[in-house]
Amino acid sequence: MSIPKKTPARIQIQEVSPQVDCGRYPVKRTVGDTVEVTARIFRDGHETLGAAIRRKGPGETRWSETPLEPLDNDLWSGSFEVDRPGIWSFRIEAWVDRVASFQEELRRKVAAGQADLAGELSEGAVLLGTEELTVESALEAPAGARSEKSWSQTLEVDVDRVLGRFGSWYELFPRSWGGFAGVRELLPRFAELGFDVLYLPPIHPIGHTNRKGRNNSETAAPGDVGSPWAIGSEEGGHDAIEPSLGTEKELRALVTEAKKLGIEIALDFAIQCSPDHPWLKQHPEWFQRRPDGTLRYAENPPKRYQDIYNVDFGNEDWRGLWQALHDVVLHWVGCGVTVFRVDNPHTKPLPFWEWLIGEVRREHPEVIFLSEAFTRPAPMTALAKAGFAQSYTYFTWKNTRWELLEFLGQLLEWREFYRPNCFANTPDILHEYLQNGGRPAFEARLVLAATLSPSYGIYSGFERCENVPVRPGSEEYVDSEKYEAKQRSLDGPLLPFVQRLNRARRENRALQRLENIHFLETENDQLIGYLKREADNVVIVVVNLDPAGPQEGVTIVPAGSGLPPAFAVRDLLSDDTYTWHIGRNYVGLAPGQSHLLRVGA
Repeated sequence: MSIPKKTPARIQIQEVSPQVDCGRYPVKRTVGDTVEVTARIFRDGHETLGAAIRRKGPGETRWSETPLEPLDNDLWSGSFEVDRPGIWSFRIEAWVDRVASFQEELRRKVAAGQADLAGELSEGAVLLGTEELTVESALEAPAGARSEKSWSQTLEVDVDRVLGRFGSWYELFPRSWGGFAGVRELLPRFAELGFDVLYLPPIHPIGHTNRKGRNNSETAAPGDVGSPWAIGSEEGGHDAIEPSLGTEKELRALVTEAKKLGIEIALDFAIQCSPDHPWLKQHPEWFQRRPDGTLRYAENPPKRYQDIYNVDFGNEDWRGLWQALHDVVLHWVGCGVTVFRVDNPHTKPLPFWEWLIGEVRREHPEVIFLSEAFTRPAPMTALAKAGFAQSYTYFTWKNTRWELLEFLGQLLEWREFYRPNCFANTPDILHEYLQNGGRPAFEARLVLAATLSPSYGIYSGFERCENVPVRPGSEEYVDSEKYEAKQRSLDGPLLPFVQRLNRARRENRALQRLENIHFLETENDQLIGYLKREADNVVIVVVNLDPAGPQEGVTIVPAGSGLPPAFAVRDLLSDDTYTWHIGRNYVGLAPGQSHLLRVGA
């Protein structure tokens, strides 16, 4: 190795945190969060160092500065607050403080009883730019002079609105609720129930060719409405609306009225086309054909989607395809929509998502994308790193205590970049736990979804405990709403329970974060307990995972929890009050029932 041409930096800045994949991707935060920064900073010799966080918010060209304070063993820490959505940048700057270094050396020599300090004071006079200097005046001089400046790499923080971290979702097919107008009439009730997002499956025209019939039959009967995911007809494609739902004007009115009530309308972004989609004629090159000229319809064995064709991201005009999809998203953003649930993003190229989300949020940083990718951990986490604000999870399949512990452990490992949205059910997923457990199973899963994760959702029918599969062993609903319109009304027996849970979530900051969870020993695997704390707000949750029988056990609150030896709690689900203690606390719960205890009631 040759000798460096430039003087190498002697200050070392290592272990900068937070960062993801050595700085390749930004960490995630939401508006109002404090970004806690640490770094290991040192230099050879005995010089006194100074350090600071340099940061820039979205659209800013000048750096602002926040000091770092030294801790033990060369570790420094500091923080800064992010107050608006978008990409923030930060880096560490470190330097030698020549004045502080001189003063520290002088103090040590005075403390050691050294009397002859003329040489040291002459050096100090030059450093401070004065002709005469005494020990007293030298030690009183202001420190802060910077030399030998060094910088870390520049890292990024992707900041979303709070809705990117915390929110309650309700999924509905608008055709079962009287279209946009019918949904709009129910907005005040959804607001009372505490929902933050109403998610609508695709609202676009539905194709006729190979249209699916009821219960996913391959032949549609007269009057069958088809699957909303078979996008496109003579009425238009991804930038058009199914006429039976209403007009674009009515959608805009729905979005506007919802926002006045604190509710966002989320649209489904599904990159797939029915055989009747205009793109089939306008851009035939965007679709992959077999050697015999036929198009390959979508399949996910054993599921077959004869009514859907996938676009070919490997076609020669891939740039045109990317731009068209970008324009689709911006069209709906122009209608006021700022939340998108993305269907199967893991089946599309990762660079496309990184580009699309980056381009959209550069101009509209308030936009939130939710990834629906039920796949392996590597692609799931890669999508989150690429820009998705939230991600579906495997929560619906995690029903035992040990499954839930393992599941949350994985989410906590990903907490810097992966925000879970725990849907308790979806139009595709009716887990056997719900099929067989009756109302107790629905209540247990609802509490778990709403208290384990800051973001959770339910699909229409959950509040009615709908639990009949199309056939034994299937997770599809009988008479699935994917293939037929129903006559829905917002009056399910679980709605008061949902409303109480959502109120508890809004009133308790501890339930609005993931990383603050601490699991508690219960000495019964049918009981799961955990504590969440945010500042002085502490909540303890205990759930009976058995929907068939009552369960007894204890919940052990450890001494390290910071709670007093005895403390009052109030159950936010029943309003009952108890006195709990550090150590063992008896718990007896009916099938599927829970305690949601606020400490210090």
